[in-house]
Amino acid sequence: MSDATITRSDEAALVAAARAKATVFDIFWQFLIIGGTSFGGVVPYLREGLVTKCHWVDDKEFVELLSISQSLPGLNATNMAILLGDRLKGWMGAVAGILGVCLPGALIMLAVGMFYRIHGDHPYVTYCLRGVAAAAAGLLLATCIQLGKKSLSHRFDLVFVLVTVLCVNRLHLGVPKTLVIVGLLAIFFHYPRKSEKAEVSQ
Repeated sequence: MSDATITRSDEAALVAAARAKATVFDIFWQFLIIGGTSFGGVVPYLREGLVTKCHWVDDKEFVELLSISQSLPGLNATNMAILLGDRLKGWMGAVAGILGVCLPGALIMLAVGMFYRIHGDHPYVTYCLRGVAAAAAGLLLATCIQLGKKSLSHRFDLVFVLVTVLCVNRLHLGVPKTLVIVGLLAIFFHYPRKSEKAEVSQ
């Protein structure tokens, strides 16, 4: 048995054990932390909390849930909270997740909105926002690299990443239309050929 297989088996066992211990309050508390600390972009914080810290999902399942969340209307964080909460503890977990992730953001934005209305024209506020934007871009890039190492199984998958970026940023196609186009191409590319099916059957 290869080291990679052992690693995947150990990771699956770790996820199963963590899910068995998870409670509704744990779901609420973890998403409360994510909602209160995810400045500039939620994806890095979702992965840090759900994959690295709580071990409720592995990277592969995280990418699958994130893809579903991005394909549906609404925010990624709220969609992820509903999907994972329901997977862990049913509808009670989904409610706990969405309450946890929305509550801190609503309170913080209320306070920030009041502050910005009064001091929004101050130069230091503008400089601070620029710094936060740069840090958020760096966090998102680091998360993309970490997920890509485990999720992109074939070199040709990088072509799908490039096509997605071109469709959204250059051709200005909508995200749902882009996902459908790239998804169909990826399915066609990864669909087992007859020779591969024969090797598997043997």
